[in-house]
Amino acid sequence: MRTVFALLGPTASGKSALAVRAAQKLAVEIVSMDSALVYRGMDIGTAKPGAALRAQVAHHLIDIIDPDQTYSAGRWRDDALAKIEEIASRNRIPLLVGGTMLYYRALTSGLDELPQADARVRAEIDAQAAAHGWPALHAQLNEVDPKAAARIAPNDPQRIQRALEVWRVTGKPLSALQGRKETALPFRLRGLALIPERSVLHERIAQRFDAMLKLGLIDEVKALRERYRLSAALPSMRAVGYRQVWEYLEGAIDRETMREKAIAATRQLAKRQLTWLRSFADLVRLDAGGAQDAAVALHLLLGEGR
Repeated sequence: MRTVFALLGPTASGKSALAVRAAQKLAVEIVSMDSALVYRGMDIGTAKPGAALRAQVAHHLIDIIDPDQTYSAGRWRDDALAKIEEIASRNRIPLLVGGTMLYYRALTSGLDELPQADARVRAEIDAQAAAHGWPALHAQLNEVDPKAAARIAPNDPQRIQRALEVWRVTGKPLSALQGRKETALPFRLRGLALIPERSVLHERIAQRFDAMLKLGLIDEVKALRERYRLSAALPSMRAVGYRQVWEYLEGAIDRETMREKAIAATRQLAKRQLTWLRSFADLVRLDAGGAQDAAVALHLLLGEGR
């Protein structure tokens, strides 16, 4: 049975650059495991690999939908399995790379049988959040599903909305519907984790967002708003960085507040990603303290997949 590798890590941990270095030396093709990279036109704020790099190293599941569309973990799982099979058929090594931990869990553990999105219910929840704030909605969630509320931050609107939506549509708490069984995969999956020191990660996050602003992130969001029928409720515009720039363009906050909120939200995202990583068993931890050590380790590990 062939081996497929997955390189996980929090945002700004350097996993994408590390994967590219490996792909430049081995017969590797990268399959994105990032829920923001699927959107066309969202390039700067997602740190998307450029066209020149993608011409050198094959990347998959990037730029596959417009930002006014939605994309699910279930669809990613199906797409990823198809890409893995395609890459393996060419005798190359599939390497999943990203920080969307829900995608990795969907791949390794299958999917919950949850209701489809209900636009009417979501609109009602959004209206309540606009009137009372997401912490108030989190308090509501705590009343009906304390288990879900305990693992969802009060400032995580997307997950609060989904948990409340499931409750209102089914009458059952999300936590009660999330019992899963392991789903057999047609390959061995070896998960690798790149985890920098927290202080280093926080510094990288701030530096990277400042670089995004210099590269034209605000203009990118302006262009997206002109080209597509977008709203702040869409998953694409809820992505960290984009959500705060949207607020800035709406006049709700000034530029400096936008920057501070974006950096803080990205650090919170990284914290949640690290929590996810701790919940995954059997991950091989790469030494992010020294990039060369991690690169050597990844090279040796991937060599097993040839």
